[in-house]
Amino acid sequence: MADGSVDILKDARAKAYATPLAELNPAQPALFESNTMWPYFERLRKEDPVHFTAESEYGPYWSITKYNDIMAVDTNHQVFSSEPGITIADQDGEEGPLPMFIAMDPPKHDIQRKTVSPAVSPANLQILGPLIRERAAKILDELPIGEEFDWVDKVSMELTAMTLATLFGIDQKDRRKLTYWSDVVTAVPGHGLIDTIEEKMQIFLDYHAYFTELWNQRVNADPTGDLISMLAHGEATRNMSPREYFGNIVLLTVGGNDTTRNTITGSVLALNQNPDQYKKLRENPGLIPSMVSETIRWQTPLAHMRRRATQDFEFGGKQIKEGDKVVMWYVSGNRDDEVIENPDSYIIDRERPRQHISFGFGIHRCVGNRLAELQLQIIWEEIMKRFPDIQVVSEPKRVYSTFVKGYESMKVVIPSRI
Repeated sequence: MADGSVDILKDARAKAYATPLAELNPAQPALFESNTMWPYFERLRKEDPVHFTAESEYGPYWSITKYNDIMAVDTNHQVFSSEPGITIADQDGEEGPLPMFIAMDPPKHDIQRKTVSPAVSPANLQILGPLIRERAAKILDELPIGEEFDWVDKVSMELTAMTLATLFGIDQKDRRKLTYWSDVVTAVPGHGLIDTIEEKMQIFLDYHAYFTELWNQRVNADPTGDLISMLAHGEATRNMSPREYFGNIVLLTVGGNDTTRNTITGSVLALNQNPDQYKKLRENPGLIPSMVSETIRWQTPLAHMRRRATQDFEFGGKQIKEGDKVVMWYVSGNRDDEVIENPDSYIIDRERPRQHISFGFGIHRCVGNRLAELQLQIIWEEIMKRFPDIQVVSEPKRVYSTFVKGYESMKVVIPSRI
């Protein structure tokens, strides 16, 4: 199965290279939905790695497209601030963007992050591991054989929602609410899930009410190891405003849901598109950890993070002005052939498979990165025990977003069990 139509990609390449460089705008959700953004980033890496787009639906912004430049921006929070938000789209409502620790700079960022990080500590992952494995086994054992089904819905969403519900300490019967709310957070009105921004705000009221009730329960109970209890009892977070608490819930919901589920789906797709690599994995299941890292690079489940310049600053020979929006395109950095050999190829036994920037870098490196890897590793260990093959039967439906690089659905057939 080709990754998108060859003709569509050819047309996208022609358009990307025909557009005057000054007008090149990779931040178009339609490009990500059709998986045709690659030539735009390829051209920017070659011709203008620090690129200014004067006009877009998100306003003017800089694109940082090369691996080392992205690292330089991501590790310089003095010049490139995470405040007031981390996506190219501005989140300005009546009260401004929701505060959350990923959209904060030190010292406040460090203190809040430290409050929740025990939930994904190595010790806690050792406790979570057997539970994730038990759930993964049950999910896989209930899949139909010889019948077409949606892998995203039946597997990727299920496992990640179950894990996230456990982290929040909520009832498993509510796990799909987390999936739904996470999707609503990043959804573009008019593209399937919601029609208007008003509808989105209405759903947010339910989302907010649900987690406010949980806060009230946990703050009046003895501390436990779940994320909400940690926030309610943490010295640095127990007096946070309701908006700041909700902002952090939004961050933890999207971070714990979208990234892992899209990489689980991406792993099945990548192995189907590269049957030689699938064969390699079957012959040597010991490659699973390496395959997981390669998939996280290849998928890049969050396409970008945005920063704001705190001062005039020369970068890559360009003059970035104070207040400018600076977008680090992780999806492009992970395909930089000056750093990663043969980056467009999916190679599960790469020499350095962990060399990628899908989790970000510096102080904002994804707090749950090890949990994401653990879930992927476990699901594949369990898949390999059960199924000789998973066949993707049609082009997946991708998300309309410049931020979440993911899948709405992907139809597969499992021909037989082992």
